[in-house]
Amino acid sequence: EGPGHKYLIQHSAGSGKSNSIAWSAHQLSAIYTAEGNKLFDSVIVVTDRTVLDDQLQETIAQYTSVDGVVGRINRKEGEGSKSEQLASALEHSQPIIIVTIQTFPFVLKAIENSVSLKERNYVVIADEAHSSQTGSTARQLKEVLMIDGKAADENLSADDILDAAVASRRAARNVSYLAFTATPKPKTLELFGRLPKPDEVPSESNKPEAYHVYSMRQAIEEGFILDVLRNYTNYKVAYQLAMKLAGNDEEVESKKARVKLNQWVRLHDHNISQKVRVIVEHFKDNIMGLLGGQAKAMVVTSGRKEAVRYKLGFDKYIAEKGYDKITAMVAFSGEVEFNEQDPHAAGLSGETFSEAGMNPGLKGRDMRKAFDSDDYQVMIVANKFQTGFDQPKLCAMYVDKKLGGVECVQTLSRLNRTFPGKAESGTFVLDFFNEPEAILEAFQPYYQTAELAGVSDPDLIHDLFEKLRATGIFRWHEVEQFCEAFFVRSKSHAAIANICKPAVERWQKRYKQAVEAYKEARNIFERTKKSGDPVLIANAENSLKECKQARDGLEIFKKDLGSFVRFYEFMSQIVDYDDKDLEKLSLYARNLRPMLRETVVEDDDIDLSNVELSHYRLTAIRQQAIKLEDDAGEYKLKPGDGVGSAKPKDRKEELLSRIIKKLNEIFVTDGLTDKDLVNYAYAIRDKVRENERVMSQLENNTAEQAMLGDFSQAIDDAILESSEAHQNQMMQLLSNPDRSRGFARLIFELLQEGG
Repeated sequence: EGPGHKYLIQHSAGSGKSNSIAWSAHQLSAIYTAEGNKLFDSVIVVTDRTVLDDQLQETIAQYTSVDGVVGRINRKEGEGSKSEQLASALEHSQPIIIVTIQTFPFVLKAIENSVSLKERNYVVIADEAHSSQTGSTARQLKEVLMIDGKAADENLSADDILDAAVASRRAARNVSYLAFTATPKPKTLELFGRLPKPDEVPSESNKPEAYHVYSMRQAIEEGFILDVLRNYTNYKVAYQLAMKLAGNDEEVESKKARVKLNQWVRLHDHNISQKVRVIVEHFKDNIMGLLGGQAKAMVVTSGRKEAVRYKLGFDKYIAEKGYDKITAMVAFSGEVEFNEQDPHAAGLSGETFSEAGMNPGLKGRDMRKAFDSDDYQVMIVANKFQTGFDQPKLCAMYVDKKLGGVECVQTLSRLNRTFPGKAESGTFVLDFFNEPEAILEAFQPYYQTAELAGVSDPDLIHDLFEKLRATGIFRWHEVEQFCEAFFVRSKSHAAIANICKPAVERWQKRYKQAVEAYKEARNIFERTKKSGDPVLIANAENSLKECKQARDGLEIFKKDLGSFVRFYEFMSQIVDYDDKDLEKLSLYARNLRPMLRETVVEDDDIDLSNVELSHYRLTAIRQQAIKLEDDAGEYKLKPGDGVGSAKPKDRKEELLSRIIKKLNEIFVTDGLTDKDLVNYAYAIRDKVRENERVMSQLENNTAEQAMLGDFSQAIDDAILESSEAHQNQMMQLLSNPDRSRGFARLIFELLQEGG
């Protein structure tokens, strides 16, 4: 096909993707035309992480013993700055050049400064290609290549550069792209995928697809990776909160309070200690003896404070039990400090926790190498090592974090590497946070060939363009003036930013007025509520809504600026808009948005010092093999068509005690009472499920109609038939109609969910 094409390769993680990239790079660098010229002057391999860069460099270098074939652009090797190293490598047509996404701008600079380099042919191989980085990187390279035919010292007008920018959105004839990824996102498929009918526009019947697929299923069947979902156990946390002093109630923002309360519980000593006990005992009984005693485990936490608490909990529990040969390391960025709002933080406040301080056994070693040794068996992580981490001895993962989509697949796939004896022993996942259905939903699209459910609507960019202009916050002549100045090298950043100042001042003036009007309207509404007059209250409430809409509209304008830039950056590489005005607004909006700063209105902190954890239970629900299905058509990747549909923050205020009550109601119906109804609920559900008449009514009627059928009688019969072990639960339900009705609703929901 020659240069100028895109190839998306869906290659499952852990099954030799680095080898495939290395082989592809060497093969492409050795292709010659019929005239005896090299088809591609250089193959540029781009990785998105330094760790992957090191691994990939070693792999690619192993494929040749000839010096000078592979150029590594980093601080460790070569002489001169990165830009000098790259310029030299490109000028001498070095066959393979390896850079990180952070180093790639030096490639652009080197090509930009040389007319001859712009006329050459290149292949860009992107490892773990995701549209957020690789897409814009590809577009920037094309933009540089489009500005050709002029001497280096010849001035380029803003129009020349904008023309090149618009042209760069189209496919460049001298650059090909190979995008490797195990988990292509919808945007990745749309950007790098191939159309079955290349002469037609993308549509529901002409959706982009991968050029080549080495699927998770094939890799598992061929024994290159393991099925990490074969031994999955999910746990259910149930808790109940209480107010220490009933008189210390306050009105707080509802959503924020729920988040704070859940975070408070997650950091609670009792919550952490119960999970640590389960993890350590499971590791001791099931994991540490595997692989000849070399088996490792990872604990995935939601944040840095949780990771610190887990590490402290691990050390304490292991010391109390006197266990040896179980040592945990913790991995997190920066430093962590606790405050008085954190539960049981008295002994931690004033202390600063760091990765180095909490891992004295490292003794200066790299964490990966230390974890590979016999010194450590468990790694506790907070947003580290969940991707790009290759440890074949990892046999178990303990998940205490919400996982979904690509992150879920990438995280659990750390377990899929093979090791002698690992296929026979299997891998283990214990999940304290997610439901099995959510894990299945994340993995299924990538089990075979990832497919799009639809394609993005290119006309949305025009709608958003008009929406932004209609606000009147900026004037079009300001946009054009900005673009003219932006491309003048002698212009300072301050002078360019100054052109945005009128729009910033308009937005700030409107926003300040809207915030003040909202505060006043809220005060009036609060005073009016005390009057008890329904007419006055209704009028005040309408006024408050109008003021809120005015404030929200200005916050949405800022979000829409970002949406416009991102969507245009993405869609313009798929669709030839050939519209300089879109390019101008994209450039202007990218610079205007960071200058708009909202004022937080009464974002008071929520005092949780009066809250206590009164009940807690951690229950293993089910150990199972989550089975991935062949040809599961319902699990397709959905394109993002929500551009320009930003919503304001929804502030709803309630009493803290009422929010706690609602949370308790949720968790009580999940099975938490003094007598613990969890197992009983499932027993009753299974008995009702045996009633074919009731199940037929549930399947063929609305919820309201089904509740009026034989369901209630079936529940009563099942309760009356309770075994001796459940006599206490039976009596509680029979003696309390309200509790009985709540219990019946829970059983109904379990049956509807198929749980």
